[in-house]
Amino acid sequence: MRTHPVSYRKALEGFLKEDIGMGDITTLSLNLEGKKGTGIIRAKEPLVAAGLVFLSDLFRLLDPEAKVKPLVPDGAEVERGQEMARVEATIDALLMGERTALNLIQRLSGIATLTKEMVKRIQGLKAQLVDTRKTTPGLRLFEKYAVRVGGAKNHRLGLYDAIMIKDNHIRAVGSVREAIRQVKGKAPYTAKIEVEVKDLNQLEEALSAGVDIVLLDNMSIEEIKRAVEMAKGRAILEASGGVTPKNIREIAETGVDYISCGFIVHHAVWKDINMKIEEVRP
Repeated sequence: MRTHPVSYRKALEGFLKEDIGMGDITTLSLNLEGKKGTGIIRAKEPLVAAGLVFLSDLFRLLDPEAKVKPLVPDGAEVERGQEMARVEATIDALLMGERTALNLIQRLSGIATLTKEMVKRIQGLKAQLVDTRKTTPGLRLFEKYAVRVGGAKNHRLGLYDAIMIKDNHIRAVGSVREAIRQVKGKAPYTAKIEVEVKDLNQLEEALSAGVDIVLLDNMSIEEIKRAVEMAKGRAILEASGGVTPKNIREIAETGVDYISCGFIVHHAVWKDINMKIEEVRP
């Protein structure tokens, strides 16, 4: 489930620059030249680990010889007090990278933990949980990675990798059918077409026009059940809107194929994780 380093190294560099700026004046004021050490990263509460795979690249930006040893894999359920990773590097690299490293894995572990909770709630049913584009600017790649770690799937990464006709597209051209017609005339033949519908009339219009995926936007449970009956395999059905841990099971029981949910990202709470330097060597 690892993302290729080419896609995230520049982001990690930017995260470090944001914190270090022109230089860590506290660390640079201490006599640390030549000293090395080991930092231990521990969970301070139960969580699902996510983001440990990025730590090696992050610390090597500060110390090319840094060595990071994850002690649990991303996706593992971790207990309070459990060691998650050991980082061997120069002391100044440990001090300057600590907060950026922790901010990242605390955020991602929060998302993975909430995602896994919601995935468990629909276990045994056909529906699969997917994310949305409701992500933190600059962190989308990382947050979507955390969603996968938590056991859900990714929806489109951005506007560039999938066709999705939403309500404002429909409003702009006049109807569901017209929007589909225009997209089919210009989009790559390899691309599937998804359209968002707000009611059963729009659903029938989309199905008749031959779309691949239909997103049922903020429909009631009864409407979703009716939509499943209407579609009868003519298109993949995705339910979305107001999905929470409390109602996801009921939505999944309607028979939809996918449930898209921004909640797993924008309602995820950071998990408490720390790093302590436990060994200093000359």
